Amino acid sequence: MFLLDDPLAAVDAHVAQHLYQKCIMGLLWGKTRILSTHHTKYLVNADLIIVMENGKIIKTGKPRSVI
Repeated sequence: MFLLDDPLAAVDAHVAQHLYQKCIMGLLWGKTRILSTHHTKYLVNADLIIVMENGKIIKTGKPRSVI
């Protein structure tokens, strides 16, 4: 299991896209990945999204129903 605490936050958009495609969706394919992020565009491939606000879960579900 890989817990990724917003690894895309400190890089520019080009690098973030590369990290997402090559590392998160590439090298880690087939592994359990938990991605914490504010970048909703990267959540379309998620199996489950959990939206939190002030430390509380306010919404869960598939990308179509949450984003």
